Formats: sequence, structure tokens, C-alpha cells
Amino acid sequence: MEEKKYKLTVGLEIHAELKTQTKMFCDSKNDPDEARPNVNICPVCMGHPGTLPVINKEAVRHVLKVGKAIGGKFADFTEFDRKNYFYPDIPKGYQLSQYKYPLVSGGEVNGVKITRVHLEEDTATSLHEKGDYSLVDFNRAGVPLMELVTEPVIKSSKEAGDFARELQLLLRYLGVSDANMEKGEMRVEANISISEKEGIFGTKVEVKNINSFRAVERAIEYEINRQTGVLEAGEKVVQETRGWNDTKQETYSQRKKEESHDYRYFPDPDLPKLLLSEIPEFQLETLVLGELPWQVRTRFERDFKITGDAARIFIEYRQAANFLELVAAILKDASKISLAVNYITSDLVGLVKNSGDVEKEFKNLKFSSKDFSELIEMIQRKELSSRGAKDILSIMYKEGGEPNSVASKHGLIQKNDEGELRKIVQSLIDANAKVVLDYKGGKETALQFLVGQGMKASKGSANPELLKSIIKSMIV
Repeated sequence: MEEKKYKLTVGLEIHAELKTQTKMFCDSKNDPDEARPNVNICPVCMGHPGTLPVINKEAVRHVLKVGKAIGGKFADFTEFDRKNYFYPDIPKGYQLSQYKYPLVSGGEVNGVKITRVHLEEDTATSLHEKGDYSLVDFNRAGVPLMELVTEPVIKSSKEAGDFARELQLLLRYLGVSDANMEKGEMRVEANISISEKEGIFGTKVEVKNINSFRAVERAIEYEINRQTGVLEAGEKVVQETRGWNDTKQETYSQRKKEESHDYRYFPDPDLPKLLLSEIPEFQLETLVLGELPWQVRTRFERDFKITGDAARIFIEYRQAANFLELVAAILKDASKISLAVNYITSDLVGLVKNSGDVEKEFKNLKFSSKDFSELIEMIQRKELSSRGAKDILSIMYKEGGEPNSVASKHGLIQKNDEGELRKIVQSLIDANAKVVLDYKGGKETALQFLVGQGMKASKGSANPELLKSIIKSMIV
């Protein structure tokens, strides 16, 4: 394979809204699902003169939990700064953020080194859907916002996408953010450059506010091609901020890139400096993390031999993982657990996804782990065909019920009665003389046709292997 002429370097900046009861510097409600505009606001988050902000302690703890999980270093001294710029969605005329002294430095996620993790406040939401004017909803203004910045060490679009996915899982496992990209609770910005020499950075282009993992990967790929075209034409790549147009699948120029001095940072005079070592709630030992995504992944691979796409489902949907663990504790046998994994990931997840919220649906299933385990036992005992098991699971999901009762009620118990199956096979032979001759002549597909007809005649209740064996023995 021909080596690529230009080497890619990517650094990511990821913003995530934190799950707290109130906003970052006031007691207005932090509610991402509030649809009414300008409801969760107060004089503080609206930047009225004479108001004083107060630091949200829970938001600080959330960022420190992230720092502990990634192996970062906590700051001893930290403070908030005013990042000065004007835009309609900044009610104060500045954004409270951390510049020189972030809460967390260093660490690593998914093999990608982290530069810093700091805390700031979110902006309001600008709406441009009506007429030739814009509207501003200030409900989001002042919501606590974590910003995580990686080192410029990412070398492919896939690596960038994988990193962002793993970070989202971490935030959810820690309970610090729902990180729903569709709702804007997690936003990705990619700093992208290409150069002919490894280790030498080209001109950096920032692509802002990307709202899906796939878009992150596509935006990087687009920029690689765009910047390559610029350099191949003998021109220079311009350092700028660009947006991502998901409809056109391309980036577009927004503005020339600002430098830090453009924001005229200075420490906020209304907020106290923080000495973390002197605040009991911010000590390392007080931050309880629970099991982290990569730890669950390792344990599931070790205990249940689950890898690949199946592992991804159980890591992504924690309620599904909880359900499997209950089932595994009942079944115990490795082959039965493996069968349970297959039915959960292929059939049950499909049913759940069609209903909407996967986590909520798994938490509120109409049948118990004991019922599901009994279904697996019935399959293992060959009391159910594969088709019958799927039908029973679907009925249990919609209506509830114990699998044996559901199977009996709907006639789905697999028939293993040779006498009854022989009657069905004889009628098939009588009705399909040509197909029988084809099979005798060596046409294997004829046998499959007869098995299918037999399953149809038994309404799916025949044991297909036994049915096949009887057909072969009766055609002489």
C-alpha cells in the first residue's frame, strides 16, 4: 500500500454539560429537557448588574471524578477567569471559565493523552428558524460545562471517533453527564492539521460543534482532503475556525481563529480562589467512581467470553449488562450463558430499540431474569425451535408472562413425538411426489423444501432436526 504523503494530527476539545440540580454559579434549575424558553433563569445567570455568582460544588466534584478516572493530576490552586467576547448568547458579555489553572491536568482515555480538564459555564441557545431574525433562549446560559482537551496525538479519524465514544461512556458511567450528542449535551471540536513530516504540525484548522461521532470522523476526512488539495495547489492552509454542514457533508469557513489574548482573560474578582487540598469534599479518597467502562469490558470478556459488537452493547447499555448478570447468576452454565447473550443482543435488544429508550426499557421489562433464564433452558432442552423461541420472547416483551405458559397457550412447544411427525412426513411425501424424486436424484434443496413444508404444517412446532431425520428415513 502506498504511504500517504501527508501525516495527520488531530487534537480534540470536548464540551459536556454536567448533571447538577442547579446551574454553575446560581440556583436556577439545570434542566436540559425544559422546552419552554427563558424559564430557568435569574438575575445572576442573566448577568444583571450587582449580582454575585457562587460556585456549584457538585460541578467541581464531577470534574474531579473525571480527573480521578483518567489518572489526571488535581490542581492544588485553581480559579475562574473571565473570557471576554461579545455574542448574543453570552448575557454577561464574558464567559466564566478556567484559563491558567484548570482543575485537572494530564491523564489518558483510550490511549489518548489528555492535556487538561476544566470547568466553565455554557452559553444560551440561539435560534434562527423564524423570519430574518434570531431568538435567544437563556435556559442553557450558565449550565455547568466541562471542557476536556486532548494532546495533539490522534492520527486517524477512527481513533478520534473511538476516543469520543469512550469518553461519552465514561461520563455516563460516572453519572456526571448524560452526554447526549443529539441534545447538544456533548459537543466535539476537532483541531486538524496535516504535514509532510511526522512530528511537525501543519497549520491548525478548528472544526467546531460537531454533534455526532460519525460526523467527527467525516469532518476529519473532509479536512484531510481539503487541506491536501490546498497544499497540492501550491497554496497555504489558513488558520481558521470552520463549521460542519452535515447535509452537504463538508466544512465551511466561519471566522479566522482567535488567539487566547483576543479574549483578554483575567481572574474573576467576584469568585473565591480554590485551594482544593483544604476542601474535604474535593479530596481524592472521597470521590467514589464505581466500575468504569474499560473495567466492565475486561470483566465481561473474562467471565462471559463476550467481545466485539456483543461487548459494545453491554458496555453501552448498563441496564442490559445488569440484566445479563442476573441471568448468568441463575444459569451458571457457560453454554447456556452464551446462548442467553445471543438472544439478548440479537433479539431482545432489537425489540427494546424499536420501543425507544433502551436503558429505560431494559429497566422496566415485563418479565423477570428468572423467566428469561427458563426460556433459555427450554431452548437448551430442545423444547422450542429457534423460531418458536423468538416468538415467545416477543410475546413476553409485549405482554409479560412465563415462557412455558406462553408456549403452551400459543402452541409453540416443539414437537418431538415421532409418531405425530411421521404422520406429517407421510402427508408431505404423498403431496410432493416430484420433490421426493428430485431428492432421490441427489438434489439436496429438495430436502430443505420438505423440511420447510413440514415446519409449516406443524405451525413451527416441529423439531426441525428430528423432522429432517424422519423425512430422510421415510424416503426410500
